[in-house]
Amino acid sequence: MTAVPRLERGTTTALTRRGLRLARLTIAYNVVEGVVAISAGVAAGLVSVIGFGLDSGIETVAAVLVALRLSARLRRGGEAPDAAEPDPSELRREHRTLRLVAATFFLLAAWVTVEGVRALIAGEVPETSPVALGVLVASLVVMPVLAAAKYRVGRALGDPLILADAAETRVCVWLSVATLTGLLAFWWTGAAWIDPVAGFVVAAFAVREGLEAWEGELVEDDD
Repeated sequence: MTAVPRLERGTTTALTRRGLRLARLTIAYNVVEGVVAISAGVAAGLVSVIGFGLDSGIETVAAVLVALRLSARLRRGGEAPDAAEPDPSELRREHRTLRLVAATFFLLAAWVTVEGVRALIAGEVPETSPVALGVLVASLVVMPVLAAAKYRVGRALGDPLILADAAETRVCVWLSVATLTGLLAFWWTGAAWIDPVAGFVVAAFAVREGLEAWEGELVEDDD
């Protein structure tokens, strides 16, 4: 990450508050998105949409962690932690938290894969779901805006935590694209195998996010 000029306390506090608002907005949106996606996926038998909804739950957990950290920082006056002299205990806590988040991604990938294989073997034919279509389209509208806003705040503060959250939100955009593509392909062709295969794509995204979280590499790059 490139060096970031030191900001005045008032500017840092304002940016931290903005980051906290974005984290809270992410939590609120993902809770609604997850509940709607899982409900619609279960009703229609769409494995990929259920996996998408479960991923929203994991995104919510990550946003809650960011919100807690930023809230604590504001209580200390809004100052970002000193990157040159990090607190070892704080680093250990963050490392453990990232490992727990990674584990949930791996569990999600395993569940979607098992359910996808089961659906393929059983030859299950899912139903169409306008609700699932609507929530995926909404995600394609909302998530890019959130990711860009988080990135700007994270870059201004030089904060890897906010940048990591921005990166995770951007991955959610690609997950929406993959799930929506599979859903539309199934509706157009009627091929029952397309939904489980789209679920496998969801699993692949989950494994990628899990590995990056495990290694502490969920950070947005300049590109």
